[in-house]
Parts: sequence; structure tokens; C-alpha cells
Amino acid sequence: MSLELTTISSSYILIVDDLPINLRLLSILLQRNGYQVKTELSGKTALETIRANPPDLILLDIMMPEMDGYEVCQQLKALDEFCDIPVIFISALDDSLNKVKAFEAGAVDYITKPFKSEEVLARVKNQLMISSLQAQLHEKIKN
Repeated sequence: MSLELTTISSSYILIVDDLPINLRLLSILLQRNGYQVKTELSGKTALETIRANPPDLILLDIMMPEMDGYEVCQQLKALDEFCDIPVIFISALDDSLNKVKAFEAGAVDYITKPFKSEEVLARVKNQLMISSLQAQLHEKIKN
């Protein structure tokens, strides 16, 4: 099985955070590394965006008004057509309880703020590679 690294590096990533500065920092970082990026300021609009144009990966904040990241992730994972989209939580909440809650909601990884650029890029790349391998495996099993 060969992975197309160019495909991974040009993947479409949705960033969801209620703070525009966080969206801007993450967008710049990811775009400079070849990723296609869309941003949303709320969980509700994120779910609408996902339904209209499913991303390859989601970076999701926890603490947002109206609908927190846990609820967004749970709703996403409850839908068959979107349940395989990897979700990485990115949050200032750095205690074990919130990390466990994120994984229970369906997250594949967790990054704490303030984040290091290299860590974000490494975790995003790893999750995109895992997702790609899983998709290839599902295709092989079907055939």
C-alpha cells in the first residue's frame, strides 16, 4: 500500500473555534503547509459545513457558546456518512477528565493550547495518514 503524500498534504481541514485569532493562526499554519482550510466560528455552522462539504479532518475547540465541541463531535459521530472523519480536539483544557471526555465523544487526538506548530502539523499528518490507510483497507475488504 502506497500513500500519496501529496494527497495528504493537500487535504481539506475544517477548523472550528469561537476565537478568530485561533482560526487565523491555525489557518496560516496549515495553508503554508499545503492544506486546504475552511474555518467556522460555531459548532452549529460547522455541522452545516460538514454536511455540505465533508472535510478530511476537523480541528475542534471544546469551549464554544451554544454548542460545545463535545456535542459537535457526538452529533458528527452519530451520522454514518461522517463518522469516519477524524476529529482532533484543540483546547486550553489540559486536565485528564476533559481529555478522556473528548476521546469518549469520538476524538482521535487532543492538542492543548497554547499549541506548538510542529506538534499540530505532526498530529494532523499522522491522523490523515491513518484515515487514508483505513479507507484503503475498507476498499480492499469490499473488493
